[in-house]
Amino acid sequence: MEKKRKYLIIEDERFAYEELKRMMKSLRPGYELCGWATSVEQAIQLVTNMEVDLMLVDIRLSDGNSFEFFDQVKSQVPVIFTTAYDEYALRAFKVNSIDYLLKPIEEKDLEQAIIKYENLQYVIPLSMEYQKLRNDYITTNRKNRFLVHAGDVYGYVEAQHVAFFYSEDKYTFLHTFEDKRYIVPYTLDQLDSMLDPVIFFRVSRNCITNIKSLSKIIKYFAGRLKISFSPPCPHEIIVSRNRAENFLNWMNGNGQ
Repeated sequence: MEKKRKYLIIEDERFAYEELKRMMKSLRPGYELCGWATSVEQAIQLVTNMEVDLMLVDIRLSDGNSFEFFDQVKSQVPVIFTTAYDEYALRAFKVNSIDYLLKPIEEKDLEQAIIKYENLQYVIPLSMEYQKLRNDYITTNRKNRFLVHAGDVYGYVEAQHVAFFYSEDKYTFLHTFEDKRYIVPYTLDQLDSMLDPVIFFRVSRNCITNIKSLSKIIKYFAGRLKISFSPPCPHEIIVSRNRAENFLNWMNGNGQ
């Protein structure tokens, strides 16, 4: 008898969750829904305590970004991403993504994604050739400088000269080591996939830092970390408990 496939939905909007559940029940009545998570923290707890065969994952969750979950739980479970935003496609490429569906999700598109999943007899580790191809692609698409302007004057800033990026009032600012700042036309989520992860780290939802800008890291309550920058950041930056371990590993040169 074939093993019953179990799946998990990670989605913070109840309506979207109910729609996915309805479509899955219609398309694959033999599949078993074994959990629903609305946050990164809940998703970590669920996946840590159960075995699943497939995950349907929204990207923006109630307490952050689902990539934080993948950073902490090195899962090999196939993923179908469901999101209202298209800027995450490159980063989704780095995890076990079967498909990337934009909301509102059509039943026929979900069906095709499930078929892709079912055609995988098992999760095959990336071959050396494919891994090299993927790494080359990501490296080639890293951004090494940014066009900036002050009034009518244009210039550029090399990525290595950026101390940090932060968001404020729906704008994203590039802040240099010379303590100058410029508005750039990218979200922090977009920048997260463009920048070299050896040098830059997403320390909070509204800040990405260059390792050379770190001035002081202090233990904060509830397992969090408080960061000081040089030059100073205009906002207080607290690394959440969910990000803290990965942040310290990154500082230690162990990657994200």
